[in-house]
Amino acid sequence: MDKRINEYLQSKKDEFISDLRRLVEINSVRTNEKEGMPFGEGGAEALKEAAAILCEHSYTPTNFDNYALEADFGNAPEMMLLAHLDVVPEGDGWTKDPYKLTLEGDIAYGRGTTDDKGAAVACLYALDALRAIYGNPKTGVRLVLGSGEETGSEDMDHYFSKRPALKYTLSPDADYPLINIEKGRFAPFFKRTVKNEGSVKLISFDGGDTQNIVPSKASALVEGISAAEVKSIAEKISVETKAEFILEETASGVLIKANGVSAHAASPEKGNNAQTALIRLLAAMPLEGETKQALCSLDEVFPHGETNGENANLKLCDSVSGSLTLNFGVMSFNGSEFLCGTDLRCPILADSMDIKGIFAEKLSECGFTYVGSPEFRKAHYVSEDSELVKTCLRVYEEFTGNKGECLAIGGGTYVHDIDGGIAFGIEFPGRDYRIHGADEYADINELLLTAEMYAAVIKELCY
Repeated sequence: MDKRINEYLQSKKDEFISDLRRLVEINSVRTNEKEGMPFGEGGAEALKEAAAILCEHSYTPTNFDNYALEADFGNAPEMMLLAHLDVVPEGDGWTKDPYKLTLEGDIAYGRGTTDDKGAAVACLYALDALRAIYGNPKTGVRLVLGSGEETGSEDMDHYFSKRPALKYTLSPDADYPLINIEKGRFAPFFKRTVKNEGSVKLISFDGGDTQNIVPSKASALVEGISAAEVKSIAEKISVETKAEFILEETASGVLIKANGVSAHAASPEKGNNAQTALIRLLAAMPLEGETKQALCSLDEVFPHGETNGENANLKLCDSVSGSLTLNFGVMSFNGSEFLCGTDLRCPILADSMDIKGIFAEKLSECGFTYVGSPEFRKAHYVSEDSELVKTCLRVYEEFTGNKGECLAIGGGTYVHDIDGGIAFGIEFPGRDYRIHGADEYADINELLLTAEMYAAVIKELCY
């Protein structure tokens, strides 16, 4: 541990915060593609601002068609640092402005402060510290900043069509101590068309809009029944589900709004799914025919509070990567068709199974079929004996005094399809940074510690 690195980073704390502020204050949620902007204006603006910051730090960035940005430190790079500048939508419940960096002591609030703009800035300052103290490395380091990670990592598909992977790859987009296993993923959409008949009818349903987030809100419009009648059922279902239901009489019928708690699909048990709660309520109402059947089937296969896929015949677990998780993240109904989307995070065991077929069979029993031909993405695993793994764990133990160990996660990072790639940080154990939720925050001192640890890893492997 070289104290000079720490002293350098502490001396740059104000500049670090300033650079982070510049990135956080850009709304880089993906929007409709525009010419030269594959992820919309926000993603392109974030890359442009990051390029300006890199230039100010004396690096020479290369923009890959507004998919990603690259900057090399030293020659003949063998190590790659991958972070992203796009963010998920802000959602509801913020007490701060999500696109303004709000400092309270050393706590910085704002969308992306941890996931993943703060991490990107930490990587940059790690390189700055090494350059200031040791000069250029023997083998270079390449910093790559993407703009489409949150919506499927198409940015890296494009980037790696132009550039090769390197010997060592690190991404500060997960948890400490270290992630060497990322579960597989299967995220299909499926649908069912129904005859919507009966005196009490479901007119419409609007649930979540993205599969990888537990929906915190959902709404349904029902005709042929009074709010008072719905209320008696809603009170019972609210006790069962812990969700809040708000009823409103309208000219078109009773509008039912459900409120739950959002969470990432990699840890759906941390949320309270407003969508499945509302399905439970609708299934208990006096609807009729195929619409009623479809709702009851959904309530059976995706029962509120169940996140292990048991009722979908998908309960799986292995000792290396853990259990399968299932998030029922999307549903809409337009009066005749249900459109649904789930997000399954699958243990290594699933790689040898026909997850797609098993799930299709269960859906078929309920009258649902896949939309298109969804793909199953296998798990990612890097041996604990990897030089990069051992180096990162040793550095983590040295700097934190805590035990370094490999972890498996349900989330996917940029390294998922890169041989030998691992996620190192950025979340420290025991803290909830409210990633993908309201009032996301980062601890500036922890971001500087991340920069210090990344510098130590790079020093050991590249100098």
